[in-house]
Amino acid sequence: MGNKTTTFSDDTWDEEVLGASTPVLVDFWAEWCAPCRMMAPAIEALAEQFEGRVKVGKLNVDDNAVTADRYNIRGIPTVMLFDKGELAEQLVGVTSQENLSTVIEKHLAKS
Repeated sequence: MGNKTTTFSDDTWDEEVLGASTPVLVDFWAEWCAPCRMMAPAIEALAEQFEGRVKVGKLNVDDNAVTADRYNIRGIPTVMLFDKGELAEQLVGVTSQENLSTVIEKHLAKS
């Protein structure tokens, strides 16, 4: 299985996330965060599952403090779903692939 996730950064955030034509699921994470590493396979699977319909990516909070501060990220993992540049959903803490999939499907149904 190839890597279908996008790596977001402070420099690419506005264009890649806020300017995206599809919904964007962002995993705010850090290298040292064990729960974040636990969720990595689920995030990758979602990128595969929703390929072409939803952009799925990760933002390392240690390397991109400007964006992490902008969204007041205090606990990781935090997963946010953006739709048309707006924050549509936010989940803090470890969550299942099924739960995230349900959140994505709900927003795709609205679009």
